[in-house]
Amino acid sequence: MTTPSGALSLDDGATHTAREIAQQPALWREVDRIVADSRESLDAFLRPLVARGDLRVVLTGAGTSAFAGQVLQPALARRLGRRVDAVPTTDLVADPRGCLAEDVPTLLVSFARSGDSPESVAATALADQVLSEVHHLVITCNEQGRLAREHAELPKSHVLLMPAASNDRGFAMTSSFTCMTLAALLALGGSAYDGVAERLAEAVESICESDAVDRTVGALVARAPERIVFLGSGPLKGLAAESALKVLELTGGRLMAVSETSLGFRHGPKAVLNDRSVAVVYMSNDPYTRKYDQDISAELRGNLPAGSVVTVSAGPDAEADGNDAWPLPGLDGVEDVALALSAVVYAQLIALRASQALGLRADNPFPSGEVNRVVQGVTLHSLHH
Repeated sequence: MTTPSGALSLDDGATHTAREIAQQPALWREVDRIVADSRESLDAFLRPLVARGDLRVVLTGAGTSAFAGQVLQPALARRLGRRVDAVPTTDLVADPRGCLAEDVPTLLVSFARSGDSPESVAATALADQVLSEVHHLVITCNEQGRLAREHAELPKSHVLLMPAASNDRGFAMTSSFTCMTLAALLALGGSAYDGVAERLAEAVESICESDAVDRTVGALVARAPERIVFLGSGPLKGLAAESALKVLELTGGRLMAVSETSLGFRHGPKAVLNDRSVAVVYMSNDPYTRKYDQDISAELRGNLPAGSVVTVSAGPDAEADGNDAWPLPGLDGVEDVALALSAVVYAQLIALRASQALGLRADNPFPSGEVNRVVQGVTLHSLHH
């Protein structure tokens, strides 16, 4: 598989990020094997919990790791038939009694690339402090991280380690995000997602090996937009949020990026648009939800200059709209929660190429250290009853 650099040359300032985008299909296959090999221990941990009608599942993480929970929440709620909430660790640590107000049996699913950010361990400790009964599923890319080490031997915890290569060395989370999200989907969704990792891997290999990426992503970045909007519904709302964050991170905040739902965008956020804006609309595979995505796409094409609006789609309109529709080959009918993991690659490529176009080093777009790969500067305060 080629790197997603296309015609652009990569200097050392983007090597890690480019490689980590390109390695995702191979890592997804590895995640599939890891979860399959762990199935017996996972089921022994999860089945008694999920069988309880009063169980609450809380998906938590910070930044990109929080968006993993947002992508997963709608699908897991339907699949498990239990209450599932996506609550960022940054919310949980700041207001544990509010986020965990109901003292019910809780499965806290923690996503963490390094497991060393201050909120990661604090969130699990606060849950233990506030709730009478809490169990922890820790999904992390770093075996040596504090979160993994502290939960490795605890009787009410299960640590699921991702492939070592998913502990991205680049500044922004790319393969770590998709691997952890896929792992949670496979672990909690069970046999319903058998075979999905291979389909996603084949789709992204096709995307990254195609010359069309140069014509589409490259052409969008070549417009030198001032603002970029990502829109998506259901699980694709979390994808849109992650996409905007990737662009903000890798362009050092120089390219303004925002996200919303397809219906929510008209309720104020549409004010962000100007004639130097571009929009990316993630098209749902659900026929009902997709109608709203189609409506906003058509509306935006009437508002913005030609070529400023693209759709990312696994459906038939991926062919009908030509270069304004970016395909997700072979994924027609796949649930949106899985679709998000292949679609995010387009956002990662936009962010990488926009960073390069601005002359930045994508592996470290903040050389002065005002924003860090592992969050710094957080003071944790004691919670007193």
